[in-house]
Amino acid sequence: MTAEPALSSSPDDDPGTRSGAVVELEHLTKRYGPSSTPPAVNNLSLTIPAGEICVLVGPSGCGKTTTMKMINRLVEPTGGRVLIDGEDVAGLPAVELRRRIGYVIQQVGLFPHLTVADNTAVVPTLLRWPAPRIRARVDELLDLVGLEPAAYRDRYPAELSGGERQRIGVARALAADPPVMLMDEPFGAVDPIRRDRLQNEFLRLQARVRKTIVFVTHDVDEAIKMADQIAILQVGGVLAQYDTPEAILAQPASEFVEHFVGADRGLKRLSLGRVRDLPLLEPVLARSGETAAEVQRRLDAAEVDYALLVDARNRPVGWIEAGQLGDGEVRDGRLPEDLAMPGAPLLMPESTLRDALSAMLGSSVQLGAVVDEHDQVIGLISVDQIAQLMRRAPDDA
Repeated sequence: MTAEPALSSSPDDDPGTRSGAVVELEHLTKRYGPSSTPPAVNNLSLTIPAGEICVLVGPSGCGKTTTMKMINRLVEPTGGRVLIDGEDVAGLPAVELRRRIGYVIQQVGLFPHLTVADNTAVVPTLLRWPAPRIRARVDELLDLVGLEPAAYRDRYPAELSGGERQRIGVARALAADPPVMLMDEPFGAVDPIRRDRLQNEFLRLQARVRKTIVFVTHDVDEAIKMADQIAILQVGGVLAQYDTPEAILAQPASEFVEHFVGADRGLKRLSLGRVRDLPLLEPVLARSGETAAEVQRRLDAAEVDYALLVDARNRPVGWIEAGQLGDGEVRDGRLPEDLAMPGAPLLMPESTLRDALSAMLGSSVQLGAVVDEHDQVIGLISVDQIAQLMRRAPDDA
């Protein structure tokens, strides 16, 4: 049960020095063609509070990517304006504006001929930072996104996994410490398991750096998970509803929003809760070479029926059922490493309860191992705990 390195580092090593900025869209409109052409974005107004994630979501052709690109003027608006901390971006040189806004895209867009360090340092280099400052910032950011600087600094993109490339994309976007970041389906190109982990780690990172983020996705479940505020757009760039995920699930503003969110709104409400909201169960940890009798003694005194085999760094290996401790697989009374059943779902405190439930129902054991940023076990949760929440009245849950 190996995993990608985490998007985090120790609290004492936070490189973020500039908090997010308020972003305001005022009657923003974009037409491609003459004035008679239907707009791609139509009279869109909303305010994104500083330090929050606003997710733009809607069907294909609703103008969500166009809206995001008007913020950094990759697309120039036909009408209306964009303000960042009260300053109209139209009054800034476009290149200067873009250097002040971080940008992360689905395919990452790393330069293949540049090392990880050089890719991360693109904007500071353009800003002519001194070389020692650039090197220090690169190392800070690599550490922040969970990549050991000494091991990754001199690698090239082709030597990295998809998740590692995505981390470098986030580090590059944070390099000049921008108050605003734009993220265009940043996790859409990675597989579902790695995507879930990257989402969780990014939320953990955002809790520290508190940037203002405009995040585009076509996936309403991702929007519910990632957003502080969700803007649901209809075709033509018309704002259907702008509110918190809780409010949108509880009170859709229109039939369109209700259909777009889906009939399983009750189940989606599980995405509003996090693993960290549940009291963690105390795990019974076992290690290879330990005596079966000692593990059995701890299991007898515990509220779980399975021991969790961990490696020397307290990372999960798999489950051991009580009945296995007395059979012929335990040689000389000591636990072999291959005794454990693989497949313990690794959950983070930031994982949604919906994702946790899905992972546990697909596992051989309906328990989930909650791990920290180093994949070390900090506790367990069970399917029964989530089932108890679901049996409550919706407002209580």
